Amino acid sequence: MQRVHILATGGTIAGRAASQVEAGYSAGEVGVKALIDAVPGLRNLAQLTGEQFAQVGSQDMNDSLWLRLAARVNALFAADEADGIVITHGTDTAEETGFFLHLVVKSTRPVVLTGSMRPATALSADGPLNLFNAVGVAADPDARNRGAIVAINDDLHSARDVTKSNTTDVQTFISPGPGLLGTASYGRIRYFRYPTHTHTADSEFSAAGRDQLPRVDILYAHANMSPDLVHASVKLGARGIVIAGMGNGNVSTGTGRALAEASGAGVVVVRSTRVVSGDVGRNIEMDDDTLGLVASDQLNPQKSRVLLQLCLAKGMDRGAVQEAFYRY
Repeated sequence: MQRVHILATGGTIAGRAASQVEAGYSAGEVGVKALIDAVPGLRNLAQLTGEQFAQVGSQDMNDSLWLRLAARVNALFAADEADGIVITHGTDTAEETGFFLHLVVKSTRPVVLTGSMRPATALSADGPLNLFNAVGVAADPDARNRGAIVAINDDLHSARDVTKSNTTDVQTFISPGPGLLGTASYGRIRYFRYPTHTHTADSEFSAAGRDQLPRVDILYAHANMSPDLVHASVKLGARGIVIAGMGNGNVSTGTGRALAEASGAGVVVVRSTRVVSGDVGRNIEMDDDTLGLVASDQLNPQKSRVLLQLCLAKGMDRGAVQEAFYRY
């Protein structure tokens, strides 16, 4: 049997409510042992070990926890203590944590994130089956070389492509554009493809030896947006700015001038989009070459922030950052 280690970080999957039909709940209150014990047949899938890594709602995930989590995953694999790893995680930021690990884990072994939309105490809680399927994927040798995977509601997503699309629906995660990596239903796993971009063992990025990441702010573009937000971000010490732009990453003329000023001052500016799908291309409506901006290609704002942080930590200039957005 394959060895699967579960790293529990909290989230809704470990949430507790006052009753089975209560909308409000407290995230991260159920421990890893209780999560494992709640899933019949889970220990038949793999040699299981569990670890309570953190107990937070994923809205409180931060750079420090990411760096610690990456270090723990890499240490487990380097010491050959696990053939696959499952991370239980809140759904709010699972796509960001997943993409970070997708870029800095130095192994081809599977890292599988899972969570739930309903707390552990809810009527028809979705967490137990999600955990069952996630362990099945982590124990599957065919999951290797696919980077970090989000396994939830019977679907398998690449951490690069997945995003949360609904605030409450159980079927909230989608992979617009590239589509699913595969499916997992009661342990029956099917794969459709491999990730299309560089990841994990082939990635140039590393979290080793770091205790912090550069500050990168996300600014949400809208009609009549004030350029003051850009100036404030620069003044407060941001080394990078990601714009959740309108349409194809567009901003108002005034904001565009402010971004060009920021770029001239050494801040790396990436144009992404607030739209749920589609590429952001260079020099379409905005003259990126003249303004000194980077186009995010396929990455949404939150994924763009993760990649830009790692690019800045590596000391990349703007040209290298643009190439990284095409490659990753």
